[in-house]
Amino acid sequence: MTPRQCITVKLSLARDDFKLDVDLTLPDKGVTVLYGPSGSGKTTLLRAVAGLEKAQGVVTLGDLVWQNSFEGQWLPTWRRQLGYVFQEASLFEHLDVMANLRFGLTRAGGPGMKESLESAIDLLGIRALLSRQPQSLSGGERQRVAIARALATRPRVLLLDEPLASLDISRRQEILPWLERLSQELNIPMLYVTHSVDELTRLADHVVLLNNGQCSLSGPVNHVLSSLPFALTANGESGVVLRGRVSQVDSQYQLSGIEIDETRLWARDQGFAIGTMVRLYVPANNVSLARQEPSTSSIQNTLKVRVEAIEADTHPASCLVRLRHGEHLLLARVTRRAVEQLSLETDTWVWAQLKSVAVSQTS
Repeated sequence: MTPRQCITVKLSLARDDFKLDVDLTLPDKGVTVLYGPSGSGKTTLLRAVAGLEKAQGVVTLGDLVWQNSFEGQWLPTWRRQLGYVFQEASLFEHLDVMANLRFGLTRAGGPGMKESLESAIDLLGIRALLSRQPQSLSGGERQRVAIARALATRPRVLLLDEPLASLDISRRQEILPWLERLSQELNIPMLYVTHSVDELTRLADHVVLLNNGQCSLSGPVNHVLSSLPFALTANGESGVVLRGRVSQVDSQYQLSGIEIDETRLWARDQGFAIGTMVRLYVPANNVSLARQEPSTSSIQNTLKVRVEAIEADTHPASCLVRLRHGEHLLLARVTRRAVEQLSLETDTWVWAQLKSVAVSQTS
């Protein structure tokens, strides 16, 4: 990526019991997820990018310099063209929804704000909420209003600090489709803080893995998801994200056929119309291997794949087997005894059975 095609974040911030020290080059489009356990530095990094924490270093968006401590450059938060969404919606309780939205515009100023506000209202589906008081909104509705307020100012980047952390499971599922829609339709980058694997696999294009204030890995979502450092951080979670198109709907069995190149996978029907582009998360724990094509099985998805590599896992009893199906990567977690019994080695052809896949919409 050239300087005009990326976000540069080179920051350090020392505290008594913690030090943030990162040197990142991030894409200027799509969703970059900052992932890691509590205390790893995710929120501190996001606040430093926003200028809410005065870290030392450099933050640039293409040729736009927000700070360069080495040359004495520093833009305060209000001059950085960003939208910031906190864990709590932080709406003014004495103002209705529309007044809350307009409050942000009066601070931002500039031409075209009315059109930007109308676009944000429609994008987040909150037009029916405009006359409501904040205390009458659900947690998911409050966060949608907060995101619309951030977008209405026409930011160059949208920063989201665990926007679903304060919501219960049902409210999280309510707002996730709206976040997916943002990732599809916005032409600005999003930096998204979470420690939820579900949010990461549904939203991320790029992932930054943080531990103790340091970046242990940064790259495209599958590069990180399929790595040992990620598995060690995420309690053994590993897998890959595939992208495909809904090509068939089986209404009798409530299944959708997802076409990936010339291969069809079956998943639970999520109501997506034929032709819809979707993303599928395939956990390594849900992939089993066989040397011969299974003739009778309850597992609906079977692919012929080539073993690309056999790698260490989080426990010495198991390993991660990298598999290649055409241009697509798969990952299977199997025991070392199974590797020996199946005589698995690099370039071995085997059959992968996908026990289940999680489907969500993509662009």
